[in-house]
Amino acid sequence: MTQDERMAKGYLWYDTGAYFEEQARAKDLMYEFNHSRPSEEEKRRELQKQMFGSIGDHCIIQQPVTIMRGKTVRIGDYCYFNSNTFFVDDYDITIGDWVLFGPNVTIATTGHPIDPELRATGAMYSFPVRIGNGVWIGSNTVIMPGVTIGDNAVIGAGSVVTKDIPANVVAFGNPCHVHRPITERDKKYYYHDRCVDEMEGMVMRTEIFDE
Repeated sequence: MTQDERMAKGYLWYDTGAYFEEQARAKDLMYEFNHSRPSEEEKRRELQKQMFGSIGDHCIIQQPVTIMRGKTVRIGDYCYFNSNTFFVDDYDITIGDWVLFGPNVTIATTGHPIDPELRATGAMYSFPVRIGNGVWIGSNTVIMPGVTIGDNAVIGAGSVVTKDIPANVVAFGNPCHVHRPITERDKKYYYHDRCVDEMEGMVMRTEIFDE
């Protein structure tokens, strides 16, 4: 049984020579991306295609970004990743369309056993992470192995997400928990009691990307 097959079954797995070779390739691409000039847009787009399993159109990834394997990450369209996104992507990470990441967000698919003797063997476990469409992840958030975050959810800054979060809610905290649903009021008020201007609210996101 390969290490990927062990991950898929939820078994403990271990680093191998093949894994280190794969990781070395990913880190070379990551290094090249992180040291590219912001003006080298075409080069950065091509590197992103090589770094990740798949990445959609109109995605922006601010430097630096950290990946372990890269090929296990699938990203949709119109996503934005602020600086210091950290993918602990030994296993699958799937990110939908129109997802926003604040600075210093970590997505971890992998953990280690609690028992120190077992941990000393190098044993690890990995479970997939799924992030739906339209999700906003606040800065300094950590998303733990096996978590699914539903469409349009907002995760407040500094959260540690240890369990699934449903769609269309605001959630935050350590551990992260649901605070309230997203409602019609949120269409009118964008921040506390600040009201959305009618004409301003008509601007479509695609227009901003196409400028």
